[in-house]
Amino acid sequence: MIIRLPAGDAEALAKFVQDQVRIPSPSTQEGTLAARVAEEMRRVGFADVWTSRIGSVVGRIGPGRGPKLLFDGHMDTVDVGDLARWSRPPYGGVIENGILYGRGACDMKGGLAAMIYSAKALLYSGVELVGDLYVAAVVQEEPCEGLAVRVLVEEEGLRPDFVVLGEPTNLQISLGQRGRIEMQVNVQGRAAHASSPALGENAIHNAARLIFGIELLAPRLATDSFLGQGTVVVTHIDSLAASRNAVPDACSFCIDRRLTLGETERKALAEIQNIITTEEVNAQVQVSEYQGTSYTGYNRPVREAFPAWVTPEDHPLVQAAVRSVRETLGYRPRLGYWAFSTDGAYTAGLADIPTIGFGPGEERYAHTVDDQVRLNDIVDAARVYAHLALDLLGKR
Repeated sequence: MIIRLPAGDAEALAKFVQDQVRIPSPSTQEGTLAARVAEEMRRVGFADVWTSRIGSVVGRIGPGRGPKLLFDGHMDTVDVGDLARWSRPPYGGVIENGILYGRGACDMKGGLAAMIYSAKALLYSGVELVGDLYVAAVVQEEPCEGLAVRVLVEEEGLRPDFVVLGEPTNLQISLGQRGRIEMQVNVQGRAAHASSPALGENAIHNAARLIFGIELLAPRLATDSFLGQGTVVVTHIDSLAASRNAVPDACSFCIDRRLTLGETERKALAEIQNIITTEEVNAQVQVSEYQGTSYTGYNRPVREAFPAWVTPEDHPLVQAAVRSVRETLGYRPRLGYWAFSTDGAYTAGLADIPTIGFGPGEERYAHTVDDQVRLNDIVDAARVYAHLALDLLGKR
């Protein structure tokens, strides 16, 4: 059975996505958008709509029993950066030649809208479900992937049997991603007047030795046949000195470490510690901790260590998704993976819930000044989501 959107809903869907893009929703400031999303969920007919303690908006359709399928999409976006670099206003919701432009269009307000409207298509079709479909519009995914869905599962008792992430895949299927660890290295030196540097120990110079060691480490990292090689890169550096004519006695820098399958947090930390030991530098390395108070006032600190994950190609969830794309859109989707990290780091990587990704938009436009999504692809995504929900939850 092919599920279709009701007449006129393609226009309503486009208007909803446009509204979302026009509402700024940087991480921890999603409240206005959350209200708009909840309004749309109620309008399209969700049986239950509620807001979690961290501020995610959750809608449900179904009988209230049986298997649970969760469609996961995030409301928050990264900042717009330098406005002068945008050819179109980032919050303008400009539509040209069937393409919607603006911050969050690709990552991932288009996917979120498609998930919401897939529920409307199911309701309109009159099909009977034997399980529940949940759509979660989560918060704070950009700075701390998995945090909001973790709250749903561990603190609010919503543990799905399957999860579909709506991050951009260009209407292909993602089976996983590399893991991510953010580490901070604190280097200590000894202050001295800059006119007599030999009397001190320059923390910046010592940090530079460690950073050079990290550069040498990068090409030696492990490789997986599917996810590729792990990576390591220094992304931020700070120093502390009494003045600009004093030898700095402290320097810290951040490391972004991407883990391929087989790599662990323990291994990643040990690699950096080995460099510190080899260079005989007074320094310590630790995993960073994320702390961000949500627009609801909720704060749950989380260590920024997220494992790699891959759902096997022969898993029933993957096979159902392949069928849904083939039968709805007429082609066999490519099975790949994301370069970036997603909520699957928690759902699949930590909670061991079968997870895949499928969404409109191209990954290359995420976080860029060309952020965009094709409106027709959002409609197609909604149709695939509806077909997949029917495949997994429909009465047989």
